[in-house]
Amino acid sequence: MADGVIAGRAIVAGDAEGEALVTHDALSFWGGYDFRTGEIIDRHHPLAGVNAAGRILAVPFNKGSSTTTAVLLEAVRAGTAPAAILTTGADSFFALASIVADLMYGRSFPVVALEAEDFASLRSGDRLSVTRSGEIRRA
Repeated sequence: MADGVIAGRAIVAGDAEGEALVTHDALSFWGGYDFRTGEIIDRHHPLAGVNAAGRILAVPFNKGSSTTTAVLLEAVRAGTAPAAILTTGADSFFALASIVADLMYGRSFPVVALEAEDFASLRSGDRLSVTRSGEIRRA
């Protein structure tokens, strides 16, 4: 990260701002994320009980299947989705949820892939800004 800026790769372009919620453990959205509230409900996950709605969720990778897309799509509809998702790879399920949400509801969220060392520099509570180009800035 040079000058507080992380050069990520926009998988789904978009702008977002918010408080970072960072985990270094994979998250299963099916049975792990309550789309009605935005709460992480997997009792075995380190973020259990924490609400991710409207936050910049940094999760290294998805644990699960295409149901991730369905859960995130419902969260967008309910207004409880993360403002953006930062990850370490091009996750097709995160991307698909955002793209379909844009088509169905006119609302999407940025999905940005980061290098592992840049991902490791993120901290919960950081105020982040995500740009359409995939840049992440600490606000």
